[in-house]
Amino acid sequence: MNVLAIDAGNTRIKWGWAEGRRWVRQSSVPSAEADKLGAALASVAAPDRILVSNVAGSAVRERIAAALAPFHVEPQWIKSAAHQCGVRSGYGDPAQLGSDRWAALIGAWHLFSGPCVVANAGTTMTVDALSGEGVFLGGFIVPGVDLMRAALADNTAQLKLQEGRFTYFPDCTADAIMSGAINALAGSIECMLRFMAETGQTASLIVLTGGAAPLLAPRLNARFEVVDNLVLEGLVCIALDQSG
Repeated sequence: MNVLAIDAGNTRIKWGWAEGRRWVRQSSVPSAEADKLGAALASVAAPDRILVSNVAGSAVRERIAAALAPFHVEPQWIKSAAHQCGVRSGYGDPAQLGSDRWAALIGAWHLFSGPCVVANAGTTMTVDALSGEGVFLGGFIVPGVDLMRAALADNTAQLKLQEGRFTYFPDCTADAIMSGAINALAGSIECMLRFMAETGQTASLIVLTGGAAPLLAPRLNARFEVVDNLVLEGLVCIALDQSG
């Protein structure tokens, strides 16, 4: 089965074309330029299935639908479920969980089949706990690196947005802000890992994905695996699971 998987986030629309579980091509376009998706997909063969996770709103959904129309394949707009592909949701209302978080959990379970913390570091960062029985226990949502930096710039008089870098002991304001944001995000991930241990979970693995993964990975004091486009991995799992 050939699958076109699309992960529409607030910053980027990531897509991949897979033959079964083998990726043939992956790419992305900015969400603000969603109209370019059609041209990006023009050279892609018509898939058997199209699965879409969209957390970028109705306007982006309309543009994605227009880009997919030439394939004459009805896209499946993924929604979180109570149970799917071996993962069970512990959310109070499973349907309220973002489709990107659900697909990422499924992707992590398929790839590692064990307890882990799933961290998707994009415009926002989600930090989700997955038990050894495949149960999603719950998770955090925190602002991403750029949102943290922008919040300081927008709400203070002297902390303007500037380029900065991570250092252990920042000696200028730009580096202090960048280092603080990265440390805050890494701390959130490690905090979830500690919470799992304190509640009897045996998770020792962090599954890290998203555009800020390269910034965070060196700062984590635990075993981790970086997976590019984890949401797309989960969407393919859903497609193949539904194929019977």
